[in-house]
Amino acid sequence: MDIVKRALLEDGAFRDLTSAIIPNDQRTGIFLAKQDLVVCGMDVARRAFRFVGVSFAPKVRDGKSVKKGAVLATVTGPARRVLAGERTALNFVQQLSGVATITRKFADLAAPARVFDTRKTTPGLRELEKYAVRCGGGYNHRMGLHDGVMIKDNHIAALGDLDVLREKVEAFAAARRPVVLEAASHEQALLFATFPVAVLMLDNFSVPALRRTVRAVRNLNPKLQIEASGGVNLKTVRAIARTGVDRVSVGALTHSAPAADISLEL
Repeated sequence: MDIVKRALLEDGAFRDLTSAIIPNDQRTGIFLAKQDLVVCGMDVARRAFRFVGVSFAPKVRDGKSVKKGAVLATVTGPARRVLAGERTALNFVQQLSGVATITRKFADLAAPARVFDTRKTTPGLRELEKYAVRCGGGYNHRMGLHDGVMIKDNHIAALGDLDVLREKVEAFAAARRPVVLEAASHEQALLFATFPVAVLMLDNFSVPALRRTVRAVRNLNPKLQIEASGGVNLKTVRAIARTGVDRVSVGALTHSAPAADISLEL
């Protein structure tokens, strides 16, 4: 079932008991930004209101930075139907704008290193949340387990043999499947830099250790993309990005983004 329609059904939008007390005359309301934010989710909101028979007209496009007090959209239709779709539309726009807003903060602090998301998304909302990351100026890692090879510590531990690991990576490379390979130590990073990988991920390294390891890896393999992950937040991302890495992956873009403060005012 369509995710937007499922959300409306979950909210009881087609059997609203309370709104029966108000006149069902034509009303126009506005989506109002109550904080500075990066807008995301306008098409989703339009779809939610369309299901309940209401017109939704965005005034700004997704990815646009706006100030507190900005009008994001107008909503026009029978009053009861406007209120029936209000919460579902706002939930989507607040959540997605929250992801886009925090992504923009990370991206600005990390530049020129690029900021990437992870698979730490809200179940059922991955495609939308990863879209919101792009709206905020971030980049997407793989959508799921099916569309990218990322070999992490548990894979390495389960395999139990670094020579076999090299063979597996070489097989992926021969099949033209780019590999992201995670290293947990300086020594491991130097070894993995000799593998045919697309991205070397340095996981949970301190800033001094990152700086040291990045220099050493560059000497071995200057063209290798290096990514930092683990322990990345708004306080640490600038220092991490300044170690010379090409990219920084941040689970907080989706798993910890606060919903943006947006309201519907009739």
